[in-house]
Amino acid sequence: MRRYSAFAIAREAARYHQGWERAWASPEPKKSYDAIIVGAGGHGLATAFYLGKNFGITNVAVIEKGWLGGGNTGRNTTIIRSNYLQDPSAAIYEKARSLYETMSQDLNYNVMFSPRGVIMLAQTHHEVRGYLRTAHANALQGVKTEFISPQRVKEIVPIINLDGPRYPVLGGLWQARGGTARHDAVAWGYARACSDMGMDILQKTEVTGIRKENGAVTGVETSRGFIGTKKLGIVVAGHSGVLADMAGFRLPIESVALQALVSEPIKPCMDCVVMANTVHGYMSQSDKGEMVIGGGADGYNNYTQRGSFHHIEETVRALVETFPMVSRLKMLRQWGGIVDMTGDRSPILSKTPVDGVFINCGWGTGGFKAIPGSGWGMAELMARGYSPLTAEFGLNRFKEGRFIDESVAAGVAH
Repeated sequence: MRRYSAFAIAREAARYHQGWERAWASPEPKKSYDAIIVGAGGHGLATAFYLGKNFGITNVAVIEKGWLGGGNTGRNTTIIRSNYLQDPSAAIYEKARSLYETMSQDLNYNVMFSPRGVIMLAQTHHEVRGYLRTAHANALQGVKTEFISPQRVKEIVPIINLDGPRYPVLGGLWQARGGTARHDAVAWGYARACSDMGMDILQKTEVTGIRKENGAVTGVETSRGFIGTKKLGIVVAGHSGVLADMAGFRLPIESVALQALVSEPIKPCMDCVVMANTVHGYMSQSDKGEMVIGGGADGYNNYTQRGSFHHIEETVRALVETFPMVSRLKMLRQWGGIVDMTGDRSPILSKTPVDGVFINCGWGTGGFKAIPGSGWGMAELMARGYSPLTAEFGLNRFKEGRFIDESVAAGVAH
């Protein structure tokens, strides 16, 4: 694979851009692989990448029933932060945030990481106490955050209305090194690097069954035939329960839609991410000028990837109180992604009852920000059978009552 560089651009410009290679290959599947990852989203591709980079395991297939990055990876609002209360959560999200900082260099692909900062608004006295507690916990965890005053919030976000009719802004939890990245580019960069290591990315290849023998995985049935393996990683977000059922075990998750929308492009007016958890809305501005807006997950189980009017009504109504300018914008487009929710709103990265089968799911509404950390830990778990990043996120915690309850701790799971 040729490296992307200024010199490469100049060379190709001189020959009318006729020499660019395909970013990743589209091979025919082999009969067997050392490891198979089901799901070519960010988490699946990151797992494959770190299997190769950290452990030298490159005889790997990444199987995707649709197109690469066509699920939640291409349907989220790109927020990156690590200011979580619980120690296991902070560890894996901070690992991810730090990997995002060097991802463009590591992959030789511009993922447009923008450490523009993230503010989580405190709009009740309960939230003030909660975020002060989180700031102290983050200090102990080595995660740099601070609680800032309303005046400081206004300096960072001039368009904000501090004196909302229902919920005035009383301060905020500020993580200056949080931010955003280009979601598609993250998937494309990992795919290109995986393909360069000799891994096979098999798009439009649906897994229809999982074969086992004596309690251990032997391979997967697909729409392109049987493919053998002794290590299988299931990384399919909202469809995790479907794949787990094929393997013969159940997961404590439910699938719901999470919706988002963007406005028409406007001139730059907001250069950070703001989350308002009391009213449950969050907003940032894209590089194209669109206001990227999201809110809470749907309140009922579904596999819908469409938008709905109730989301526009509830989320925009909430944000108009804090950002009055939103009321004058036109909506450009709306969409939904299928997220997989656990009871404690923390992920599952774990061995399973089937020997050789590993599961990575349950990220709920916080999956994009975790992609590199999730892939790092999942690859280590698959290669070595143990990872300190994933140790607390095992399936056994639900039997043992060891919940990592971020929904209660943070008040929001985004």
